[in-house]
Amino acid sequence: MTAVRRQSGPFRAGDRVQLTGPKGRLNTITLEAGKVFHTHRGMVDHDALIGLADASVVTATNGDEYLALRPLLNDFVMSMPRGAAIIYPKDAAQILSLGDIFPGAKVVEAGVGSGALSLWLLRGIGPTGSLTSFERREEFADVARGNVVSFLGAEPQNWTVTVGDLVESLPTAVENGSVDRVVLDMLAPWECLGVVADALAPGGVLLCYIATVTQLSRVAEAVRGTGLFTDPDSSETMVRGWHVEGLAVRPDHRMVAHTGFLLTARRLAPDTVLPQLKRRLSKSDYTDEDVEAWTPGALGERSVTDKRLRKTARAAQTTAGHAIAAADTASTPPASTPPADESPAESL
Repeated sequence: MTAVRRQSGPFRAGDRVQLTGPKGRLNTITLEAGKVFHTHRGMVDHDALIGLADASVVTATNGDEYLALRPLLNDFVMSMPRGAAIIYPKDAAQILSLGDIFPGAKVVEAGVGSGALSLWLLRGIGPTGSLTSFERREEFADVARGNVVSFLGAEPQNWTVTVGDLVESLPTAVENGSVDRVVLDMLAPWECLGVVADALAPGGVLLCYIATVTQLSRVAEAVRGTGLFTDPDSSETMVRGWHVEGLAVRPDHRMVAHTGFLLTARRLAPDTVLPQLKRRLSKSDYTDEDVEAWTPGALGERSVTDKRLRKTARAAQTTAGHAIAAADTASTPPASTPPADESPAESL
């Protein structure tokens, strides 16, 4: 089965639908025949939505009207089951841009988390590219697989998920010098730079998503220290929405500010020595001891309980089951109808 999401057409059982209520509140549901969506004010029958065109309005039992839309990928990743913190769409968009993710690219990703970035990368590389993802925890991998299948209707044939450590697994998963892009979303990416450099083709892009300032400093100096990459570039992205209604035009009271840093560097050709930048000595000069004091080895990691992970994995797999069932139903040809002059066979 081809993993291609149906982007248009009437709603059908198994589809994810985003309902916007009279106060602007969003609710995302998976359509099931005979089911009912309950609110504290009224109810909406799933059957009333099945068969409606995208962007239709449905009325609840109390008279409230709900706008029904097929979620965009941006909407889906913000409402899907999470086993780990996701990469926000604002950062995913920058990763696709700064990482120059192109159709047909051979991309390596680590770790998978809840699968949000995997979905963006799969869209960027298209059906002719390949995505090889690595995740240390089986539970996170299960959540990611469920979310990807929920959105696409099937597991993509050009996506593989390996459960294990990147340093140990990458050399056997890809050939040296064959990877176009590597995206690292992990606690200590500096531990993987050696195998990543071996896997990347000359000119290939390394991109690291990093949560804290201390991690950013350590990764940047580690990249420089290998002598295998160009000088790294670092940035963060902040998005501020605006309220625009008549003459009331002002920034929103809330904004999506810091979520993480993005660091990019490109693989040098073998035996290439990067020219040194000419600069005067300054307070930014440091020793190895300074780096260790600023970025101690024990960074700490926010843990997720096994119980929560199992619950999230079940939710993702259930939604994936609905998506697969909907895709199977859509691919089954309708039963043939007997000609008008022939009567159907009698039931035994």
